[in-house]
Amino acid sequence: MVTGTRADYGLLSSLMRELDDDPSLSLQIVVTGAHLSPKFGKTIREVESDGFPITACVDIEIADDTQLSVARSTGLGVERFAKEFSTLLPDIIVILGDRYEVLAVATAALVLGIPLAHIHGGEITEGAMDDSIRHAVTKLSHLHFTVAEAYRDRVIQMGENPQNVFLTGALCLDSLSNMELLDYAALEASTGFDLGDAFFLVTYHPETRSDGDDLVAMEAMFSALSDYPEHRVLITGVNADPGGNALTALVEKTRQASPGRIFSVVSLGQRRYLSAMKHADAVVGNSSSGIIEAPALGTSTVNIGARQAGRVRAASVIDSQPTESGIRVALTQALSPAFKEQAKQKPYPFGKPGAGRFIKTVLKGANLSHITAKRFNDLPIPETGRREWSA
Repeated sequence: MVTGTRADYGLLSSLMRELDDDPSLSLQIVVTGAHLSPKFGKTIREVESDGFPITACVDIEIADDTQLSVARSTGLGVERFAKEFSTLLPDIIVILGDRYEVLAVATAALVLGIPLAHIHGGEITEGAMDDSIRHAVTKLSHLHFTVAEAYRDRVIQMGENPQNVFLTGALCLDSLSNMELLDYAALEASTGFDLGDAFFLVTYHPETRSDGDDLVAMEAMFSALSDYPEHRVLITGVNADPGGNALTALVEKTRQASPGRIFSVVSLGQRRYLSAMKHADAVVGNSSSGIIEAPALGTSTVNIGARQAGRVRAASVIDSQPTESGIRVALTQALSPAFKEQAKQKPYPFGKPGAGRFIKTVLKGANLSHITAKRFNDLPIPETGRREWSA
């Protein structure tokens, strides 16, 4: 299993536990990407503190946030993952999501002929390059674990064998059902922040496939948040994507301008992050956690811009244009008693707890002997719109 960020580890940890606790299985964990970088909190320590055996570390040298640097890291990843996998000789590699580290893993596995199991395929995030990576990884993978029926349908629509595409629900529900979250006072003590009587939890990442200006959008977000001076603001770190450094600098500038009201931390870790999400008046930004985890906790989400456009949404998610007026309107709605009650009532669109155990059962029972020889599963094509070339 490969983990590259605090976000994918938060989802994968429950599955890791299921696999590690099974005496008939041998779990190998490869840590890479932002986990190894002090700039992003060196979150490998979270994996270590949870007691998981780290088999190998693959450094893809995330040194800068330019497009060229990300392309270089992807290329290094292909080379270094291939070398590591040729030594470890796994029966199958499990990956989650849609980041460039995952694409490097999938490419290396393809060339080495190692089967891939992919979690969270079939989703759409129109405002990020991750969208294209996710679909490419689907075509490179052999077992697929999706979190919603619409996503399973989409993977099958991409030509994958329906017998190898499974609807599991969201892995985050396993963590939430097994984890004792911190109460408000314990959260404050753990972070060292005075969160006051109410606070917003903010996570904002670059839109890597958009015509918009991320800095302008983030400034609009901070301006809108300033209209709620009674709320403190807790901001988690920007991820390792092109354009991330400029956003991080703006976060720090804004924090310094509002000491005691705005707090920032590179990584809260899974328990503190989910605890903050539970206690926040609203989750604000453009992270997938506002789409997947926040609704499970009954917390309202203000989702800004196009980064998550196309994903299935719970009724607790409010989509906002990346403008000060649009975000202000969305915040007002999110804080209204009627909407907050609606957010708590769910229903949740990503299943029930148990995804980790289900995935483990499928992995244990899968016949991997010929699984890499994939056939394209054709679907009927409607006649409407058919065009033929003519001279």
